[in-house]
Amino acid sequence: MSKISSRLAAIEPSATLLVTQKAGELRAAGVDVIGFSAGEPDFSTPVHIAEAAKTAIDAGHTRYTPAAGMVELKRAVAAQNQLVRGVPTAEDEVIVCTGAKHVLYNYFMAMLDEGDEVIIPSPCYVSYPDQVRLAGGVPVLAPTSVENNWVLTPEALAQVVTSRSKVLLLNSPCNPTGGIYNLAQMKAVIDKAHSIGLYVVSDEIYRSLVYDAHEFVSALYSDSVDRERIFIVDGVSKTYAMTGWRIGFGIGDREIVTAMTKIQGQAITNATTVSQQAALAALQGPLDFLPAWVSEYEQRRNTLVHGLNGIDGITCPMPSGAFYVFPDVRAILPRLGPNATDVDFAAWLLDNANVAVVPGTPFGAPGYIRLAYATSMTLIKEGVTRMAEACRRL
Repeated sequence: MSKISSRLAAIEPSATLLVTQKAGELRAAGVDVIGFSAGEPDFSTPVHIAEAAKTAIDAGHTRYTPAAGMVELKRAVAAQNQLVRGVPTAEDEVIVCTGAKHVLYNYFMAMLDEGDEVIIPSPCYVSYPDQVRLAGGVPVLAPTSVENNWVLTPEALAQVVTSRSKVLLLNSPCNPTGGIYNLAQMKAVIDKAHSIGLYVVSDEIYRSLVYDAHEFVSALYSDSVDRERIFIVDGVSKTYAMTGWRIGFGIGDREIVTAMTKIQGQAITNATTVSQQAALAALQGPLDFLPAWVSEYEQRRNTLVHGLNGIDGITCPMPSGAFYVFPDVRAILPRLGPNATDVDFAAWLLDNANVAVVPGTPFGAPGYIRLAYATSMTLIKEGVTRMAEACRRL
């Protein structure tokens, strides 16, 4: 009898964390590695948020909170949801979890029975399929294309629906592609999901990071949607540069929130109290820092895309949101060998250019790689230069 649960047999370690860990180990050994793997802002958490956490500690806010989160924070999340998405929200329609990933984990644990299918547009964030598997569900990947800005169409959705389909998972802006649904695209896919009878969970953690003339459109795009079937995932990690604080929000039907709260109460009791106090300060404080951050991201994106498109064998479309580019490297792979893959290419770049990228295969996109531009312009330029010089030697 194995000492490890059989449910882990089909689960892979996070590819993004593995690459980041490997890059960190090389740096510790003295290797000058430029990392494009980590999906976190390089900006510091705004001072007023950090100060609020210090004040909370001094004031003794270090004890348990209700399992679903501090009442004050849930009210602030509800108010922000109405402001951002135009939907009146009650505090009992909110749960505070340990990051957006934890919101999704609790959601799948609450919603899925053994064999229930979750439809996931692909390419997708690496943790989505494995979280579904851990909850006993079956991830079903629905293909998207670069020609359609990596957006799921109603036709592609319909092609993967079966009698076991229960949930559609959306992510806009998308990790890893940077794709964004416009209003017509979101309406079309939500209407199709409603007609099929699917529940929809929408990961909107990158909603503040949108560029050019594009606008963020929530799955709660209008009052005509079936709110009981749509669940929103949000948090403070990306908008406020608070990845390590680990606070995410779930917003949706009371029955689902209650079920998720039951799970959370047995698993972690509550999200970290001091981090909740910091998140409250974030939601209630100024956002005057954000325009400059978004402008900086946009400049970095433009520089990275231009540089990658200057490398023979790499084609990089211009993403609309988040802070990732997702270039096609299929044309360069044969130079590594007749059966070379994007995984091989990523390993080769780390060994030969001291540049860390994430292969596309774990995202469901063989032949692509993901680079995060949540790093300085200096490092972006140096990283592209190293990649170009290494690729010229192939």
